[in-house]
Amino acid sequence: MTDPHPLAKRLRSFRFAFRGISEMLRTEANARIHTLASVFVLCAGFALDIGRTEWLFLTLTIAAVWSLEAVNTAFESLCDVVAPEDRPEVARAKDIAAAAVLIAAIAAVIVALLIFGRPILALVSR
Repeated sequence: MTDPHPLAKRLRSFRFAFRGISEMLRTEANARIHTLASVFVLCAGFALDIGRTEWLFLTLTIAAVWSLEAVNTAFESLCDVVAPEDRPEVARAKDIAAAAVLIAAIAAVIVALLIFGRPILALVSR
């Protein structure tokens, strides 16, 4: 039998997702840092009138960092419930998950430098 209210179910899933974002921003300092960096980069993109391709790369890198931060946060929370005691295996897994966020953040910085480097140098050298 099909769900009589599929739209309501979809809207509820969005509510859960937004609650997850809110929780991540409330509890994770790195998520707040990512927020500031994202806002700064988006403002710079508008101010420097970057092209569509540059917007594509910025959007993808911002989404990658945010997505990996969310997965890392969820993974760490789950690890803390499953193994609240200090265990080297859990610490190793948490470190590797955090490394994924770091790798994406480094890539995002490189993308930002490639996109904004020349325009900023041109503005500074005037």
